[in-house]
Amino acid sequence: MQDFETLVWLSEAPGERLRISVLAEQMHWERSRLSHHLRRMSNRGLVAKEDCTEDGRGSFVRLTPAGRAALEAAAPGHVRTVRSIFLDAMDDGDLDTLDALLVKVLARAEEQPGAERPAQEELQA
Repeated sequence: MQDFETLVWLSEAPGERLRISVLAEQMHWERSRLSHHLRRMSNRGLVAKEDCTEDGRGSFVRLTPAGRAALEAAAPGHVRTVRSIFLDAMDDGDLDTLDALLVKVLARAEEQPGAERPAQEELQA
């Protein structure tokens, strides 16, 4: 699951790369924990680390073609599992209730200070 989450974050980022510090924040991981995990993923060819040439600080991690292939291979099974555990047990009324609750939660989350998603240039910088 940790590999899958990492690959998803990278696949959704502009240019399929993020600063390691931004990825750690998004995943709610300590940077040192993520660095160890990224080293293991890099050894398997799923991600690659790049220096930041723009400012010389920090590093980027990017999705590799092998990482993209691994994500695409895992995605259908992930969707099936989520559906079977979470959605298949719900009837239409349950789904309507869930939808109404999620709309409220998301609206409330957007009202919170600091809840804004980072701008695309912040993810790349």
